Amino acid sequence: MSINVHHDSDTDCLTLHLGEHFDFSVHRDFHDACLGSGIKARSYVIDLGEVTCMDSSALGMLLLLREHAGADRAEIRIVNARDELRGTLRVAGFDKLFVLH
Repeated sequence: MSINVHHDSDTDCLTLHLGEHFDFSVHRDFHDACLGSGIKARSYVIDLGEVTCMDSSALGMLLLLREHAGADRAEIRIVNARDELRGTLRVAGFDKLFVLH
């Protein structure tokens, strides 16, 4: 699995550390980690520190997570994104939907 998941039960925060590729190949793992249990965490952190490439399915996965987490009430932070990934997220308007660190 190219996704490492950590749930901090004290803060009810689910952190996902993604591997080199954030694309359709991790769709099932991402779904199972975030949405599969049906349980919502209070907040989510998506760590893109190791990600070197991301495709449109990754953007779709983030949108599904946002919807699952409560849409406008969702607390989702995207952290450690490289400059080129940040640019992609901004062009797609994701800086208005998620907190980018």
